[in-house]
Amino acid sequence: MVVAAKEGESPPRDPVAMEYIRLPKVENVRLIDGTSSKRAALGTLYLTATHVIFVENESDARKETWVLHSQISSIEKQATTATGCPLLIRCKNFQNIQFIMPQERDCHDVYISLIRLARPVKYEELYCFSFNPKLNKEEREQGWKLTNLKEEYHRMGVPNNYWQLSDVNRDYRVCDSYPTDVYVPKSATAHIIVGSSKFRSRRRFPALSYYYKTNNASICRSSQPLSGFSARCLEDEQMLQSIRKANPGSDFIYVVDTRPKLNAMANRAAGKGYENEDNYSNIKFQFIGIENIHVMRSSLQKMLEVCELRSPSMNDFLWGLENSGWLKHIKAIMDAGIFIAKAVAEEGVSVLVHCSDGWDRTSQVCSVASLLLDPFYRTLKGFMVLIDKDWVSFGHKFNHRYGNLDGDPKEISPVIDQFIECVWQLMEQFPCAFEFNERFLIHIQHHIYSCQFGNFLCNNQKERELKIQERTYSLWAHLWKNRADYMNPLYREDHNRTLNPQSAPWQFVYKFWSGMYNRFEKGLHPRQSVTDYLMAVKEETQQLEEELVVLEERLAKLTKVQLNNGEMTKQQNGIDELQLSTSNDSIANTPQDYIGNLKSFPSRSTSQGDEEDSALILTQDNLKSSDPDLSANSDQESGVEDMSCRSPSGGGGLPTEDSAKDRDSDEAVCLTV
Repeated sequence: MVVAAKEGESPPRDPVAMEYIRLPKVENVRLIDGTSSKRAALGTLYLTATHVIFVENESDARKETWVLHSQISSIEKQATTATGCPLLIRCKNFQNIQFIMPQERDCHDVYISLIRLARPVKYEELYCFSFNPKLNKEEREQGWKLTNLKEEYHRMGVPNNYWQLSDVNRDYRVCDSYPTDVYVPKSATAHIIVGSSKFRSRRRFPALSYYYKTNNASICRSSQPLSGFSARCLEDEQMLQSIRKANPGSDFIYVVDTRPKLNAMANRAAGKGYENEDNYSNIKFQFIGIENIHVMRSSLQKMLEVCELRSPSMNDFLWGLENSGWLKHIKAIMDAGIFIAKAVAEEGVSVLVHCSDGWDRTSQVCSVASLLLDPFYRTLKGFMVLIDKDWVSFGHKFNHRYGNLDGDPKEISPVIDQFIECVWQLMEQFPCAFEFNERFLIHIQHHIYSCQFGNFLCNNQKERELKIQERTYSLWAHLWKNRADYMNPLYREDHNRTLNPQSAPWQFVYKFWSGMYNRFEKGLHPRQSVTDYLMAVKEETQQLEEELVVLEERLAKLTKVQLNNGEMTKQQNGIDELQLSTSNDSIANTPQDYIGNLKSFPSRSTSQGDEEDSALILTQDNLKSSDPDLSANSDQESGVEDMSCRSPSGGGGLPTEDSAKDRDSDEAVCLTV
């Protein structure tokens, strides 16, 4: 990510990391941005313990480009040319940068340094352990308390008559990749739970993910059973029966295997597989067909190759996108979530979800289904809770999947990236149903890879016993503090129903997400996004509404004063008429009599008329002078002419901007030359 330094700050100095820097500074380096048509920028390249920093030579701009070591996906030293030695850096946030250095030796030293800096071997080397946003201990602790899973299950309505909080996994005695607090059916004893865990891959027994209190249906998750071709387990069968009994309104449960059937059958040969409906009473089995992590990694790579094409034709781009299969995989995940949500909300049937080990596709599907069912997860804080619940707590392997530490590259796969894209696809179909905007999703994706915060370290809760919360800061606190940047101006709180996306084969509504995968190509995006424009309009509308309320209150007070004056005038007129009737003995019987008495009728005096007129004039003057900017604010032209400068994004706070100041400047540190 391109970031800018805060004035007065300097990069954290990790003495261990500094040992790996062969050459801290290279001059006369040219920067070529693969997504920009601008000429190469000439400047100086610096290597720090946490960042690669490029500072342009132009004295008036001194533009800086910062790239976190943890965001580097690959480094390629290319063949030397007449112009110099190129070094291509591909980033996990889909940015490509090429540095051309005048000397091959300098390029080699930088290459060797970055190879080691971008692949730390232990957690203590990650950026989050040196990152310091200058918060005190109490503020850091409060940041970690922003989400609370016990409170979340309580919001769902558990524990209750059907579900209980079990301590069977205390000290990770049963399953080391599960949390210590798990919710299970009340009828499931410790003996049943332990027996079921022994019959499940990685001992990941069925546990509650989401409870739909409207009809007592639930979504549970586990790993595949160790059934092979004929094995069975009485305790595991009793565990599934307990899940069914926890929903009195249904006499069966769905068991959803998210894998393609062919893959599940192949696992049988290895002693694993799927549930046999002959052994499990009252279950209905359903295959979904989401491919494994290796297929997904290859699919993303093919799509990114299409994104990097120079001036492709529309046919070439669409053919390459279709050939990558990426959107087909997104649809498969969505279809699984839609099936589960409908089963729970419409049929009132509980669902058990699993894949192979229950920490990749299972997390995707459970969280998509929960998002469709519960509007709370479509709010800023609710989405944070959802990720903590279905991804962090239940042991999604963040370290292995996103390459936080040096490891097996075959373990890397864009699992949570696909979930985040599913959320964006839903936002496109239901623009008023989500409290947050696209920027919120992009920043979460960025920080999953940045290792700037401690939320996504390690593979499970047990590994997080490194006192991470005492030594790092929470991303959720950072996003919540800046939540004004992430609000969706179209959000309506009354959209609290279950979402029912289009899912028929002829309703392929999934789009290419250019805001994510091409966000550094400035030519593809308007200078101001529609969301930012709408947010600015909404802010101005709110200001005008507040002014209107003030003016209405003042008008009501003035009207009340006028009414009181009118009542006093009527009372005075009544007294005058009474005096006239008692002093006049004759009765008017002819028009002449009325004419003769006309002068004695009471009439409004000149002074009274002046008072009332002045009151009206005062009202008009007050309306004019109540706010000197009212006329300007209510003018149609002035309401839109300065939208760009009033954008809440500060002129585009997305990571796409390589301006001198970045919205995520907390992660930036300044260079000390």
